[in-house]
Amino acid sequence: QVQLVESGGGSVQAGGSLRVSCAGSGRTFSRYGMGWFRQAPGKEREFVAAISQSGGSTDYADSVKGRFTISRDNAKNTVLLQMNSLKPEDTAIYSCARRADFGSGPSRFTYDYSYWGQGTQVTVSS
Repeated sequence: QVQLVESGGGSVQAGGSLRVSCAGSGRTFSRYGMGWFRQAPGKEREFVAAISQSGGSTDYADSVKGRFTISRDNAKNTVLLQMNSLKPEDTAIYSCARRADFGSGPSRFTYDYSYWGQGTQVTVSS
């Protein structure tokens, strides 16, 4: 089984920072690209950030570029999302996901991912 567990969510005022983490299972964790997505109440799930299997290539949604940073530590089977300068519009459930194909780079498309965590709530107040 492949399991992804997010943690680190919480409540913060606008302008603050949070770091959410994704802990993955599996011996081949380092061979898959990973991504972060978010879903706000009443809205579709949207792409936030993605990273290649090696961590050398990243991609960000325009709405978070310059504020969020995705990284990974393959030795610890973790993917991190550092969120700075948070805005109320960032309020959502944040989920991490693993690509369906190993050896693949970043993708912003939901259908390219085969495993998902249950998410962690991030709430940003004004």
